[in-house]
Amino acid sequence: MKLARIAIFASGSGTNAENIIEHFGKDGNISVVLLLSNKKDAYVLERVKKFGTDSVVFSNNELQNSNLIDNILSSKKVDYLILAGFLLKMPERIVDNYKGRIINIHPALLPKFGGKGMYGNNVHKAVIEAGEKRSGITIHLVDKDYDRGTILFQAECDLSVNENCDSLAEKIHRLEQLYFPLIVEGYIKSRLQ
Repeated sequence: MKLARIAIFASGSGTNAENIIEHFGKDGNISVVLLLSNKKDAYVLERVKKFGTDSVVFSNNELQNSNLIDNILSSKKVDYLILAGFLLKMPERIVDNYKGRIINIHPALLPKFGGKGMYGNNVHKAVIEAGEKRSGITIHLVDKDYDRGTILFQAECDLSVNENCDSLAEKIHRLEQLYFPLIVEGYIKSRLQ
């Protein structure tokens, strides 16, 4: 089986990125070769240092209006892009170049509670305010529209009567940690066969 090379895009603290890097550290067929962030102070940059993973910080302008990121991905021979708490929309040229090879995780059960501005506590607040009984995670392919790509996997959790953003975020985080690396691995391996 050939080696698949992954780049992770992240904007925040990086627990999902760290979990994925740790997971694939044990698998010789898939490796994380690069971490990219649009925030120079994102804690994810600290988290990945212990793994020796190369990292790049870039601006939204560099992502949207130049070939800088395209060239970096090409030079690293990246096969798959994983969005792990990445808050910018991927430009169409990258989506086209990596069609079927960009995976995102969303902290709700799509198609509900997706789209521009729907991330983190914004999502959890909307779920609670809508009176939903269940929430969860959606792992999906990225296409040209926010949170509209093919769904690969969903996992659910119940909301309690007294649910708040923090308690729901913790439930969602546990689902992300449990399933995200496994679903990424399964999807990539199914395409390498």
